[in-house]
Amino acid sequence: MPLSPAANAKHDPPDRPRHPAATNGNQPGSALARDDGRTSSPDPPDDGSGNSIVIRIGIPDLQQTKCLRLDPEAAVWSSKQRVLVTLTQSLTDVLNYGLFQPAFNGRAGKFLDEERLLKDYPLPPITPIPYLEFRYKRRVYTQSYVDDKQLAKLHTKANLKKFMEYVYQLSVDKVSRFLEKGLDPNFHDADTGECPLTLAVQLEGSAELIKVLRSGGAHLDFRTRDGITALHRAVLSRNHTALTTVLDLGASPDYRDSRGLTPLYHCAMVGGDPYCCELLLHEHAVIGSTDENGWQEIHQACRHGNVQHLEHLLFYGADMSSQNASGNTALHLCGLYNQDGCARVLLFRGTNKDIKNYNNQTAFQVMNYNTECSVMWYSFNACDNSSLWIQIEMKSICVCVGGHHCWEL
Repeated sequence: MPLSPAANAKHDPPDRPRHPAATNGNQPGSALARDDGRTSSPDPPDDGSGNSIVIRIGIPDLQQTKCLRLDPEAAVWSSKQRVLVTLTQSLTDVLNYGLFQPAFNGRAGKFLDEERLLKDYPLPPITPIPYLEFRYKRRVYTQSYVDDKQLAKLHTKANLKKFMEYVYQLSVDKVSRFLEKGLDPNFHDADTGECPLTLAVQLEGSAELIKVLRSGGAHLDFRTRDGITALHRAVLSRNHTALTTVLDLGASPDYRDSRGLTPLYHCAMVGGDPYCCELLLHEHAVIGSTDENGWQEIHQACRHGNVQHLEHLLFYGADMSSQNASGNTALHLCGLYNQDGCARVLLFRGTNKDIKNYNNQTAFQVMNYNTECSVMWYSFNACDNSSLWIQIEMKSICVCVGGHHCWEL
């Protein structure tokens, strides 16, 4: 049984993803940074609402500083995209750059969590214009003095490879000793592209190791070379224990990968333990993440026949009428991919069966035209105007009246 219903999720149109994938280029009307590192003039607010604030953004890797108008009501991820589209020079591994709040008034500096609102972070009034930095996500050292030469000797290829081996072997003590010396766990393995945290979440019984990595400076939203976070990797590995641990440590269930997709989207696609899906939804994961073809979580669940995942999505408010880029609803996809179990769930939940895709076909026309479909649906109108559905299978006939009850003949 689902844990508890969340508030109704807002569903974006299929052709308008809630969060775009990371970009790095110019955009019409955006503020352009000058090559000489001087501050550019603030660009006008996008919405004209007057709620935006001017923030000075320093980019140490490019030796640039620019002023941008950012919406405090938007997620930090959106502010990050606003910075990216103004860049005039390329950055390596741009997904692992983030907004950093420098240390001030005795408080240590920190990276802003990408899924929190910008207004959740009070900006220090140490300058007339608030200042943030856009920098690569590294371990934030809280010591008053850090020996850079000693750290350079620690971060050799041999040591990093040995560290990954200790992670794979679940050697918590050896990993902890490396971290105490000051090793930064935010790096990519030269062979696999994994980072220590994404490797740890794939292993059984790794909860303690995950906690040690986190306390040693690992960023929960640090992405692999393929652009996915530890949450995505835990879902793809179907490791609900690791998923629970990462969420308990403060990770957002809505972290985006390089395609702008959430862990919930991947969970609906790969299936496996439905508890992972239920757990993400209980943590208020946003429903309606859309890929480049307009597919949402409910479409993927029906495409792959993940009935229990579909049940959880519907319980938490997924839109059964949402259409992908071809105009197909979840019911259309049940017919295209012969997923009668998901079709039954949708019909019992009262899905709109009359929606047509962009080929002017209803879901039942798609089912009947699919020669590979072992299930054919015919619709009739009963004398009392209730819907009468007859399902003809290989060896049985099932009749459903009003979408509420079923007899097998």
